[in-house]
Amino acid sequence: MRLVQKESEVVSAVRAAKSEAMSAFGDDSVYIEKYISSPHHIEFQILADEHGNVVHLFERECSIQRRHQKMIEETPSPLMTPELREKMGQSAVEAAKAVNYTGAGTIEFLVDNNLNYYFLEMNTRLQVEHPITERVTGIDLVKQQIKIAEGNKLEFSQKDLYQRGHSIECRIYAEDPDNNFMPSPGKIYKISEPLGFGVRTDGYVYEGYEIPIYYDPMISKLVIWGKTREESINRMRRALYEYKITGVKTSIKYLERIMSNKNFIEGKYDTHFIANNQDDLMETSSCEDCSDMVIIAAFIDYLQKISVTQENKKEFTPAQSRWKKIPYNQF
Repeated sequence: MRLVQKESEVVSAVRAAKSEAMSAFGDDSVYIEKYISSPHHIEFQILADEHGNVVHLFERECSIQRRHQKMIEETPSPLMTPELREKMGQSAVEAAKAVNYTGAGTIEFLVDNNLNYYFLEMNTRLQVEHPITERVTGIDLVKQQIKIAEGNKLEFSQKDLYQRGHSIECRIYAEDPDNNFMPSPGKIYKISEPLGFGVRTDGYVYEGYEIPIYYDPMISKLVIWGKTREESINRMRRALYEYKITGVKTSIKYLERIMSNKNFIEGKYDTHFIANNQDDLMETSSCEDCSDMVIIAAFIDYLQKISVTQENKKEFTPAQSRWKKIPYNQF
């Protein structure tokens, strides 16, 4: 990609892009598009059945990114107005209808500071961040996708859909944010996931799992719901604090700092958020994790002592209730 600020730069930029494209892909085709200086990345979830029914399930704000990859998503978007939401939602529905689309999909847009929006792309699948839409709409998108594939009609229309509360998703990456987000493969020694009302964790790693070097470094999704955006942010901050992973570096502490950032709290951010707030988001003290590490070390020592005690007393078998030995079908 090349950013051209002046007409005189066009020829040299196109030549450079064509040369790199030919070298990398064997195809030197290029295209030109308008540059948005302060873009907001906003996407609309859609569902479409085989009978011509198409609805949108509102927007997701996806502007906090590193290397053009999303880190945090939230809905509703703090940028959105009711009028813009209705207009963009209708555009998303019309785009899906124009290609006779069926299933779950996402129409992605760029929105500038003047609330002008531009089509970016369509993802013809469920997105990583779909749980926040499920949380505020009450619609199980996976279930609906399966029903559509079975040939069923949508069970609801656009007027039946509305947003309840606010939801945020943080992507937990095995990477080092303080070292240019370099991947951090290795074995997970201990993991403790947050719990509580409005907290959902979708992940696949476990204690002893070794994160390989070959794939995307995302290891889980932390999804929070609250009645308001403020409550959702506070709940996310608490959940991130309770999320403990040792053995590899993760983005957890970095995400905590984002949740405490003034610009994020006020909803004043675009896709340049990371670059514009770099100094505030970088680790300010080498001992930021010291208190957590002391707690973790004490907990590990406690578990090891329990293990030794149980090993010394393994000849002792505690009494068990005979009720547990009776099959359920006997009642």
